[in-house]
Amino acid sequence: MCRAVLETAEGQTAAEGINDGIVYLMAIPYILVAGIAYFIYKKFNTLKK
Repeated sequence: MCRAVLETAEGQTAAEGINDGIVYLMAIPYILVAGIAYFIYKKFNTLKK
């Protein structure tokens, strides 16, 4: 059902919204992991000095 609605010409704004939502949901875990890795790196780097 969702696929049929998104493939129609009328659903272009809905399709863009769905795609933006998917990208948002996909990016959040990568940002969180990168942030945690940065803080771990920063912690171990300051311990060596």
